[in-house]
Amino acid sequence: MAGNKGGLRVAKRLEEVGFSDIVRVRNRVLELRSTGEVIHAFHGGEPFFETPDAVKYAMMRALVENKTRYAPSSGIDPLRAALAKKLRAKNHLDANVEDVLITSGGAHALYSAFQAVLDPGDDVLLFSPFWTPIREMINGALARPLLVPTASARRNGLSATLEKMASPHTRAIYYNTPQNPAGIVFSREEAEEVAAFARERDLIVIADEAYEDLVYDGEHFSIGSLPGMAERTISTYTFSKSFGMTGWRLGYLTAKEPFITGLRKLVLYSVNGVSTPSQWAALEALSLPESYFEQRRVEYKERRDLLVAGLNDLGLECELPQGAFYAFPRVQSIHKQSRKAAEILLEQAHVATIPGTVFGAQGEGHLRFGYGISMDAITSGLEALRRFLGR
Repeated sequence: MAGNKGGLRVAKRLEEVGFSDIVRVRNRVLELRSTGEVIHAFHGGEPFFETPDAVKYAMMRALVENKTRYAPSSGIDPLRAALAKKLRAKNHLDANVEDVLITSGGAHALYSAFQAVLDPGDDVLLFSPFWTPIREMINGALARPLLVPTASARRNGLSATLEKMASPHTRAIYYNTPQNPAGIVFSREEAEEVAAFARERDLIVIADEAYEDLVYDGEHFSIGSLPGMAERTISTYTFSKSFGMTGWRLGYLTAKEPFITGLRKLVLYSVNGVSTPSQWAALEALSLPESYFEQRRVEYKERRDLLVAGLNDLGLECELPQGAFYAFPRVQSIHKQSRKAAEILLEQAHVATIPGTVFGAQGEGHLRFGYGISMDAITSGLEALRRFLGR
């Protein structure tokens, strides 16, 4: 109708959803590189290694064998069965085949989890700093993120801090370990504290375990394995980080009823299932021996130690991350505002990082450096920083 001036607009729920600052940094890096500039890229979140050959060959076999037709929207049965076995053995979760759902990457698993459990007006407790898209996923569900400062919560007690930050409308807790961006790994004791709070308040836990295989100090522990948590936890995973499969867009989740049926609906009506040949390749990835993960951890630890030592030598105070592949140094000596500090380093030193403030207010004063790159790239990036800082 001609008089309906308000008709040509997007849904109101998208008004609170922004674009990722990480994408903006990536685009600026591409612009600078297009002019011939050499950029030292610490801004990324991808593994330094390529997808294992065995996985790529499995994809080729699937194509040759014409495994290219629609798969069940929840995933092919052999992959779901293998994942249920992995979740029982490695994560100690009470997972059966019917509890596993294949998604288009870990982000899709998380998006589906928030959509499945949040109603407009709900609140979500969110440890901060946090992976940037999480806030937008919560906003997109017309819910509200309540930021819980991770550092002070660990000092003062997780349950006491959660109690302080919770509201009468709190419905869920987002629980990420190892954490992006700070590399914090929650201990079993901390998981027990969060679980007790969730049970007491009758809350749902959305567990993000994307970096489960990249723990260098301590051990990864799945919160959903604790007593009374299987029925209230949606645990999400990805093939991206452990297997160098970021572009494959393969993830999965596990949950019990009443959530798993709703989650199946969300996957069905968003992507109608994940690429069939990719799922057969993922099945091959699960057959890789434990020595594969051990070697990756050794390689990442070497990169972590090199980068963190270099940053501290340059006066950029940085704690040693226990897991994932990011360092999160304090950079007030460059500029008190992290956005400005990141801009200065990119434009003047050609060192690309992510401003800490995009990971929540608790990230201000920091920059995220990703060390999922070669040792030579870390060394040359540190040298560029040294020249810029005059050290």
